[in-house]
Amino acid sequence: MDIDLMEKSISRILLLLSCLWLVTPKALATIEAVDIYSDAQLLSLIRTQTYLQRVKTDDCQLLQDIEARAMVLKQPLYQFLWGEMLNHGVCVTADPRYGMSILQMSAEQGSSEAMVKIAEYYHDGRFVIQNKHRAVQFVLPAAANGDQQARIMLVRLQAQGYGSPMDYEMGYHWLFNEVFANTKTKLEALRLLQQLETKMPASAVSRAQQQRLSGN
Repeated sequence: MDIDLMEKSISRILLLLSCLWLVTPKALATIEAVDIYSDAQLLSLIRTQTYLQRVKTDDCQLLQDIEARAMVLKQPLYQFLWGEMLNHGVCVTADPRYGMSILQMSAEQGSSEAMVKIAEYYHDGRFVIQNKHRAVQFVLPAAANGDQQARIMLVRLQAQGYGSPMDYEMGYHWLFNEVFANTKTKLEALRLLQQLETKMPASAVSRAQQQRLSGN
């Protein structure tokens, strides 16, 4: 963590501690305690895109715990959550520059969720200058990790001509051999694969449709 990030983290923690002194015992008795999210629970909230709403629903009671797990314990899923809270100003003052740096930390620890989220921001041009080639750079390792959302996004970008053509066969292979939980997602994947086929030699498509691919 660089000096600026450390100073921001220390300042926020000191502010939280100072606020605790202002809470009376009577007020504390009226607050219903909220348990910290388990990794499985947080992952489910992230995958259903309800993580920020859940923090709001819990009245920001876990703010200090979330920051500590992200910045002290350096847990990737909590770094994802803390970064997103900063990006969108949930329970804290919005600070996308700081938030994106925390998301980057999560991605560097191997969080596919953080990789996909950063890729989405580069794809849409939100918080950063739009750069779909950079979106591919972030989503590709998440796709290699087996993240289905990442594989769909990767093939969509490749079908639009982004990324290296050398990676098209691998992207096609990953998505073609996916197992889908619902018909809607499967049909979307099929449509994207058909689009990508138009940019690939027939021999590459044939190889990519095999159950196993060299190097996978």
